[in-house]
Amino acid sequence: MERPAEIGSTIVIKGEVTAREDLVILGRVEGSIEVAGHCLTVGSSARLIADIQARVVVVAGQVLGTVGADERVEVMNTADIDGEISAPVLRMDDGAKFSGKAETTKAVRGPGLQLAS
Repeated sequence: MERPAEIGSTIVIKGEVTAREDLVILGRVEGSIEVAGHCLTVGSSARLIADIQARVVVVAGQVLGTVGADERVEVMNTADIDGEISAPVLRMDDGAKFSGKAETTKAVRGPGLQLAS
C-alpha cells in the first residue's frame, strides 16, 4: 500500500492544491484543494480556509469553507467546520463542531459492471 502524500504541519500554502493521489494535510492552506478520485485527510493540526473537493474527505482539524465529496465526508470529534458540506454520505462523530449548511447528494457513479458475453 502506498503512503499518501503529506503537507506537513509547518507548511503554509496560499493558492491551489491539486492532487491525483491520497493526500494528508497537517499544515495551513488558503485557497482551493482538489483531490480527484482519492481521499483527502485534514489532520487535527490543520487549519484550512479553502474550498475542498475529493472522493472522500476526512476532517479532524479546522476548515472554513466548502467541503464536497463524491462518496462521503467524515467529521471526526476534533473537527471544527464553518461552511458548507455536500456529499452522498455524511458521518459526524460526537463532539465534532459544525456551523453552516449540510446537504446530502446523489452518489457519483463510476462505470457500471460489464459482463463478458
